[in-house]
Amino acid sequence: MANAYGDLGVAAGVHAEIKMLEHAEPILVLNKLGDHKPMPKNASKVIKFRRPIPLAPATTPVTEGVRPAGLDFRYDRITATLQQFGSWMPITDVVADLHEDPVGSDMSRMAGEQAAETIEKVAYGELIGGSNVLYANGGARSAVNTTLSLSHVRQAVRTLLAARAKRITTILAGSTMIGTSPIEAAFVAVCHTDIIASVRAMPGFVPTAEYGSRKVICPEEVGSVEDVRFIASPLFNPWINAGGAKGSGATEAISTGGTNSDVYPVIFMGQNAFGHIALKGNKEAGGAIKPMVRNPGAPSHGDEMGQMGSVAWKTYYCCKILNDLWMLRYEVAALKTPA
Repeated sequence: MANAYGDLGVAAGVHAEIKMLEHAEPILVLNKLGDHKPMPKNASKVIKFRRPIPLAPATTPVTEGVRPAGLDFRYDRITATLQQFGSWMPITDVVADLHEDPVGSDMSRMAGEQAAETIEKVAYGELIGGSNVLYANGGARSAVNTTLSLSHVRQAVRTLLAARAKRITTILAGSTMIGTSPIEAAFVAVCHTDIIASVRAMPGFVPTAEYGSRKVICPEEVGSVEDVRFIASPLFNPWINAGGAKGSGATEAISTGGTNSDVYPVIFMGQNAFGHIALKGNKEAGGAIKPMVRNPGAPSHGDEMGQMGSVAWKTYYCCKILNDLWMLRYEVAALKTPA
């Protein structure tokens, strides 16, 4: 039977897989949130997410001795298609034999980080496409040149609560295997690191260092403002020069090579607003990231002297918004000079 890990033995391959996941874990932000779906093996490319349809309140009094009509309990079913992602790097026999650095180990570490950033960017691309959107000022992205404020946070929370969105109470655990971990109930907002200064400047901001017994979601968590916990990542890029006039002085917004402000999406979300595949170990599928190593030295057709080898990874992933009303994108600007 062929070894799926290439020249790695099965035991070494599983170890390499775990090490890749360990290097990926600190980068993953969105992968900790949402509805986590395990990646089944031999179950087609279509993943089915489901959510119970809420029942209407039973406000009609019950008549004595008369059984009221029953209700049908149903699910909304949402499907998504798995896609395969991966990359590889060549390594020569000269590098493997003579280089003073542990090239193979470093390549594996960087491959794990590349996999994590790939998944984050794919998920982010899905989530910024939601239809539930507000603007920091004006009625369109082309007018935005104002940074995030407390009034925007309160408006986002009010909008989510009106849609019956529930605060997030569980996240994906920080280990390399699939599992959940409880957190204090709150809405979560994810944003670019350029927005951190605006978050810290809000009245009532509580940094993670002052959380006390409250559990931090991930190292990228900045802190909380009222009912919202903020997580920032440099991977959550803005739309370049897409906003209004960048202004000047203390209120000048960041603009990348233009006169218009860059527009940053701040995504507020409740529990189960989106679903995705957890980039974690999985007993059924054998793991979420599959590392593959081909050591130089073995002659083959086209490489008769065995000069070439490679380090590769691949994974399957998909991300899908499950309820647009439980996720809100607030489009804002970032101050060029943080207050």
